Amino acid sequence: MRLKVALLFIALNLCLGFAGTAVRAHVFQSSEAIVFFNRDATSFALRLNLNLEAILAGIDPGVTDTSDSPNATEYDRLRRLPPEELQKEFEAFLPEFIAGLRIDLDGEPAEVTVQNETFRDVGDLSLARASSVLLNGALPPGAKVFTFGWDSAFGTVALRTISARARSSHIEIIENGETSTPLVIDDLKARSMVDMITDFMVIGFQHIIPKGLDHILFVLGIFLLSIKLRPILAQVTAFTLAHTVTLGLGTLGLIDVPALIVEPLIAASIVYVAVENILHEVLSPWRPVVVFMFGLLHGLGFAGILKQFNIPDGEFVPALLSFNIGVEIGQLAVIAAGFLLVGLWFGNKPWYRQRVVIPGSTAIAAVGAFWFVQRVAF
Repeated sequence: MRLKVALLFIALNLCLGFAGTAVRAHVFQSSEAIVFFNRDATSFALRLNLNLEAILAGIDPGVTDTSDSPNATEYDRLRRLPPEELQKEFEAFLPEFIAGLRIDLDGEPAEVTVQNETFRDVGDLSLARASSVLLNGALPPGAKVFTFGWDSAFGTVALRTISARARSSHIEIIENGETSTPLVIDDLKARSMVDMITDFMVIGFQHIIPKGLDHILFVLGIFLLSIKLRPILAQVTAFTLAHTVTLGLGTLGLIDVPALIVEPLIAASIVYVAVENILHEVLSPWRPVVVFMFGLLHGLGFAGILKQFNIPDGEFVPALLSFNIGVEIGQLAVIAAGFLLVGLWFGNKPWYRQRVVIPGSTAIAAVGAFWFVQRVAF
C-alpha cells in the first residue's frame, strides 16, 4: 500500500514540477466576448479578447498546442510581429472575421463597426499575446432578444453580457460554432447575484452531464466497486475535497499544469480505478487516498474550464463555489443513475460482481486506455 501511494505522489509531484517549467506560448487559448448594453438601450458594445495569431493562422481549435498544427510556422511568424504589423494583418482579415460573427437582434443580423483595436507589444514569445477588438452596434427601438455566435474556426468563446444597471452578468461558454442561448435584453438589466450563481451551477453541471464523459466514467468506476453507502461516501468525499482544492488554486493561477499533462493523467486515473475494481472486491485502505490524488488532477481539468471566464474579483468566490456545487450535483446524478439502473435491481445478486462490476470496469478501463494513448500521441 505504501509503495503504491508513494509512487502516485512521486508521479504527481513530477507532473507539477514539470508544469512549472513547461512552455505555455503555444497553448490555443479560448476567446472572451463581453457584451455591454448602454443605459438607454439604444446601442451595444462587444469587446472581444482574442488569441488573434491563432485565429489568423487558421489553427484548428481542436489542438491544445499550436505547435502541433500544420500552421504552426505561420502562427510563430505572426507572434513575432510588432503591434502595428499585426494590426495590418488583422485589418486585411477583418471582412472575413466580421462575416464569421453571428450577432442577431430579434432574429435579424445586427450590423457592427470596429471602434477600437488593441495589440500588445511582442513581449515574451513564450507566452500567448492577448489582443482586443471593440465593436459597436445599434439596438433597434423595442429590441427584445440578443444572440451571439461565431465561426467554429475561431474556437471556443466565453460570453459575458453586462448592462449598465445589472448587478451581475450572464455568462456561458460557446463551442463548435454554436450560438448563445437567446438573451432577453430587459431581463439582463435586472439580473442579480443569484442569477449569476445559477449560471455557474448550470455550467458546472453541464461539464459533468453531458460534456464530461471522462469524469462520468471515473465516477462510475467509483460506484462500481461497491453499492454500499460507506465505500461510495469515502471515495466521493475524497474526490470532492481534492478537486475543490485544485479547482480553486488552478482558477486563481497558483497552479498551472498544461492540459497536455492533465488530460492524459485523467485518462490514466480512469484506467487505474477500473482495474482496481477488477482486482479487489472491497474498498482497500489506500483507495480513498488514490481517489483523492486523482481528484487533484480532475480539479485542474475543471479549473481549465473556469479560467476561460476571467471572473472579476468581486464574483470569484460565489462563481467558484456555485460551479463546484454544479459539478457535485452532476457527480451525484451519475451515481444515482448507476444505482437506479443496476445497483437497485441487481446489487444484491450473487452474480452482480461477475456480470456487472467486472464487465463494466473492463469497458471503462478500455475506454480510459484508448483516451490515454490518444491524448499522449495526438
